[in-house]
Amino acid sequence: MTGFWTLFHKEWLRFWKVSVQTVLAPVLTALLYLMVFGHALSGRVEVFPGVEYTAFLIPGLAMMSLLQNAFANASSSLMQSKMQGNIVFVLLPPLSHREFFLAYLLAAVARGLIVGGGVLSVTVWFIDLPLAHPLWVVMFAVAGSAVLGALGIVAGIQSDKVDQLAAFTNFIILPLTFLSGVFYSIQSLSPFWQTVSHLNPVFYMIDGFRYGFFGVSDTSPQLSLAIVCASFAALSWLTLALLRRGYKLRL
Repeated sequence: MTGFWTLFHKEWLRFWKVSVQTVLAPVLTALLYLMVFGHALSGRVEVFPGVEYTAFLIPGLAMMSLLQNAFANASSSLMQSKMQGNIVFVLLPPLSHREFFLAYLLAAVARGLIVGGGVLSVTVWFIDLPLAHPLWVVMFAVAGSAVLGALGIVAGIQSDKVDQLAAFTNFIILPLTFLSGVFYSIQSLSPFWQTVSHLNPVFYMIDGFRYGFFGVSDTSPQLSLAIVCASFAALSWLTLALLRRGYKLRL
């Protein structure tokens, strides 16, 4: 397990040494979203009965930041290592593909949870945020960051250039997170777009996470957790299969 912990520590230091960029910047971005949307819509929109729009918005922003940063940590690390040629120093030690996967995954989860926790700790100063079911909050935060961390590993393996990873982020990750109910309840959408939203796995992560705070959600939290866990299982299988083959890692 020494190699696993060493690789995990290396990935931890990689983002923590530049925490102003990797942690504080996403927290500031979420705070700006809260100020703009909260100021524009506070008092005018009530998504859930008795829940102010600003309160509704905070869990969505925290989860969106958590997911995006979990993805960014794993994907950018692998892509940069491949571009700079130092991925060979990770591949040469006698690490199994499972240890490789777990080290990158746990580092991605760690960054996601730190950023999500940072967003919550800053934004709760603006409004009294209830916490109806803390366990659900923790479960969806960990499961969601794990799913996007695994997806980030896949994107990092697949990407050989910055523009390839940027395309993955701009055309897949951003649409999935922004169109997942962060800023609205899907109950306000037409039946067609509600159906489309239910095909988005990120919707279940954010809806279940928000349920942990308010005890109200657009769909069953049990169903949401099952879909999130199934997504993680499928992505883990794919990632481990790619790592076992050395796809785009070993020449």
